[in-house]
Amino acid sequence: MELVGRMLDGSIPYDLKGVLQPSAGPLVGQDEKIERLQEVPIFEGCSRRQLRALARITGVFDAPAESVLMRAGEPGREFFFILDGSARVEVSPRKRARLGPGEFFGEMSLLDGQPRSATVVAETPLRLLVINGRHFWPLLKEVPELAQSIMATLSRRLRQAEKSLNA
Repeated sequence: MELVGRMLDGSIPYDLKGVLQPSAGPLVGQDEKIERLQEVPIFEGCSRRQLRALARITGVFDAPAESVLMRAGEPGREFFFILDGSARVEVSPRKRARLGPGEFFGEMSLLDGQPRSATVVAETPLRLLVINGRHFWPLLKEVPELAQSIMATLSRRLRQAEKSLNA
């Protein structure tokens, strides 16, 4: 019982290997992966060469509804892009947000090396593009447009958080 309690409260790290399954969907080859990457708004400024590099380091995974993709306070090891479905971001019991296709999460911990700031739960079954943390910084160097998009999104999220605090 103590083991289950520690897993639920986050004191035992959560392992994504039991949650994410390699996609059984149509994204098999690099060409198909590149086509899907082109549909993600944050990649629209990428060249074909950059998309090919991105496709090489991106895994396509499915996660069932209600699965926890990351927990607040745990180390960050992945960067996620939602292809299909929606996820709930839980910053606090009162502060929640919803993410859908084309949106991403998990970047903050990879940028600053700090633990995750939120818990993210799949609201519906999800299809995700996942980039392992060890590929994150080389990717930002290879695709500077991606770094700019991430900074713009972080700035927008910060402004929204400040606005909700002042309301």
